[in-house]
Amino acid sequence: MNFIGAGIAILGAAIGAGYGNGKVISKAIESMARQPEMSGQIRSTMFIGVGLIEAVPILGVVLAMLMVFQG
Repeated sequence: MNFIGAGIAILGAAIGAGYGNGKVISKAIESMARQPEMSGQIRSTMFIGVGLIEAVPILGVVLAMLMVFQG
């Protein structure tokens, strides 16, 4: 049962992070196309946002490992 829960945790984290990263990057590209002079600031803000979004699947993997090995 722990393996199923771990798989669901990783699956949810991966899907959520993929969707979030796609949304952030698409909006950043859209913003850079509208205001090319702000592209440097938009790009750095995008990288910060993507980094924060990537924390979610890392925590999901840690949670899954805890569920499997503590279980």
